[in-house]
Amino acid sequence: MTDITGKVQEALDWSAAELGVTGIVAHVQDEDGTWFGSAGVADLETGRRREPADQFHIGSGGKAYTSAAVLQLAAEGALSLDDTVEQWLPGVVSGNGNDGSKITIRNLLNHTSGLWVVGWDRDLVLNFHTRAGFAKHRHYVWTVEELLELQMSQPPIFEPGEGFAYTNGTYHLAGAIIEKVTGRTFEEEVERTVIQPLGLTTGTYARPLPEAGFRGQHANLYSRMFIKDGVDPAILTTENYQSHLQGPETDPVDVTDSTFFGWAAGNVLSTTGDMLRFTRAMIEGTLLPPAQHREMWTTVPTRDWLPNTRYGTGVSQWTLADGSMLHAVVGMATGSAAITMGTPDGRLLVSMNTNCDWNWLPAFNRIIEAAFGSPLPQLL
Repeated sequence: MTDITGKVQEALDWSAAELGVTGIVAHVQDEDGTWFGSAGVADLETGRRREPADQFHIGSGGKAYTSAAVLQLAAEGALSLDDTVEQWLPGVVSGNGNDGSKITIRNLLNHTSGLWVVGWDRDLVLNFHTRAGFAKHRHYVWTVEELLELQMSQPPIFEPGEGFAYTNGTYHLAGAIIEKVTGRTFEEEVERTVIQPLGLTTGTYARPLPEAGFRGQHANLYSRMFIKDGVDPAILTTENYQSHLQGPETDPVDVTDSTFFGWAAGNVLSTTGDMLRFTRAMIEGTLLPPAQHREMWTTVPTRDWLPNTRYGTGVSQWTLADGSMLHAVVGMATGSAAITMGTPDGRLLVSMNTNCDWNWLPAFNRIIEAAFGSPLPQLL
């Protein structure tokens, strides 16, 4: 591992010095053991360096936890991925042309439901992705009902199974189904089906919607990813979004103390060590039975997401420039970017996090090249 860790540390140092990321970590695991490296800081005020025990927000990486919980319920015979949403949530997916009788749980988990992409909602953008909006609404407590109503507020964009559209609302529906099936909260069920069986630490937990901040040692989260004043959210697309963000000259906002609307679509907090254990279990199939493990890694081509990827159920496959493929758990939240990825045999894994939300992809790409021998073929 010595050759790898030296190159990874160089990539970390470069990311802090050249890209200006606040703090960045990489936790490497192979057959010889583990290694942790960092650059930058966990806290701009104190200058504390980042440590392995630091919790961070894994963003949409939480979808893998939701998916694993659903697949465990399928293994227990409590539900089937072929069940329709209407069977479990009667009347919820309706109006504006939405029809829950046509959408299966599998469609929810692999983003082939055809439901509208809620991230482009005008009020969502103005209230949470502008500086003024975030300052006013940073402690707003969403309800599950509000999240589901938001998803139903617009018509679908294609028929179920006919394409790929990455939208958080489908995972909120999956979370609601988990609660309907079990009679327990989504957070309790993730603990029962995923966190406890894997022996993850108390540094990993699904955070309820009303809760802000972290329960333990953590890196502070910083954001610059705010839309410029005066931009109409209606014009935003995946292709032009970056061009409408405020520039790197703006001061970062400490967003650590805030709630988040991620819920079942991404409100899990974790550590690099726990993410290594979780992702390795997802890759090797040591948590899920064989049938459910195959379901998790039955992938579909992506569109308007990350280039050169395929999506399973909460997990993804990334093709590198040399043609090799990695399995990954990926997520972004306000002030945090997190990727844990490994070879298909699980022999080499790397868990990465920046406690800021700018320049994360080129930073991670440099680490990927250092650890796996090849970069991504192109960046966003």
